[in-house]
Amino acid sequence: MKSYARAIAASAVMALCASGAWAADVPKGDTTKGKQLFLTKGCSYCHGTVGQGGGGRTGGLRIANMGLGFPAFINQLRHPVNEMPPYVASALPDSDVADIFAYVGSLPPPPDVKSIPILNN
Repeated sequence: MKSYARAIAASAVMALCASGAWAADVPKGDTTKGKQLFLTKGCSYCHGTVGQGGGGRTGGLRIANMGLGFPAFINQLRHPVNEMPPYVASALPDSDVADIFAYVGSLPPPPDVKSIPILNN
């Protein structure tokens, strides 16, 4: 039940962020440092080296171009839903989270399905 309640809370935060109802200052992040942290802190194991998802034990989510606001992003890191381990502030300070957020936000969108020849046969 506790996991269900956290999932509902996370969904509410994401909905507020997506609607613009919860406007927060997004900290400036360093994309170069964010990429290094993304690769060394274990994010890439599940989410792929460019946020494409599909890795890890349970096939991590694609996080590139999700349109997730910073408050929801940091909430998911600190209080994850499902299989993701928590990244507490003592292990990953908010400044590092801002760098990872900047890197994830800089990733290009996935290619259009129509541009992948094998999927069009």
